[in-house]
Amino acid sequence: MTLLLSELDTETLAKTLASGRAIALVPIGSTEPHGPHLPLATDAILSVETCLRAARVLTDKGRTTLVAPTVPYGVTRYARDFRGAIGVSAATLTALLLDVGRALLDDGFSHVAFVNNHLEPEHAEAIDAAFQTLEAEHGPNAVSFPNQLTRRWARTLTDEFKRGDCHAGRYETSLVLATRADLVGDSALLPKLDISLAAALREGEVTFAGIGMTRAYTGAPAEGTAAEGESTYAKLVTMVVTEIAERASDDDDTAEHAGVRP
Repeated sequence: MTLLLSELDTETLAKTLASGRAIALVPIGSTEPHGPHLPLATDAILSVETCLRAARVLTDKGRTTLVAPTVPYGVTRYARDFRGAIGVSAATLTALLLDVGRALLDDGFSHVAFVNNHLEPEHAEAIDAAFQTLEAEHGPNAVSFPNQLTRRWARTLTDEFKRGDCHAGRYETSLVLATRADLVGDSALLPKLDISLAAALREGEVTFAGIGMTRAYTGAPAEGTAAEGESTYAKLVTMVVTEIAERASDDDDTAEHAGVRP
């Protein structure tokens, strides 16, 4: 059976949900510049691929899992000096995810996980706001937000990711090479830029152009490889599967735990 919710008909979905244990993964990305070598949809591509891989693992473990349609827009203020930064406000994103999460739970899914690969802080905070509201409404067993920006998971990722100079650099170029190599331009011609986006943001700069990312990338895209992308996907899938396993209980009685976060 397909792993994509959007490809099912309503009667097949009803049968799938009848167990009361189905999980929905919601891929979240952005439409924004990723240098001259990666597509605007990079973050969404990464989230969909992570969801598909995680869904296979969860299904193999006996938990029916479907990948919901992608949320392709996010908060993209930092890239606003470049064409293709098509974003929404934090309030809009939170409201959309709340509606989607509630609808999936009302439809019969037992657990909803938000899977995101656009790492702008305001964007991640908007997702977290939706997550916390759903958790308060439905209990911690009903929702998760595996977040690679947390210390728990950031330390498992690549050195470039941990330095913070990974926007369209080696980290993301490797992931796209492992997924859609046909969409990767000639990254070998791009020089390495030792500009830490994370450090600049801590100092108060809020645009790519303002910190010297003149072509909307930083890091070392020329060093990206599909092999590194595969290794990183394995770590992202571990993050998603682990957090869902910690939260998605088989017990129906979760109301007493509402609002309690592990």
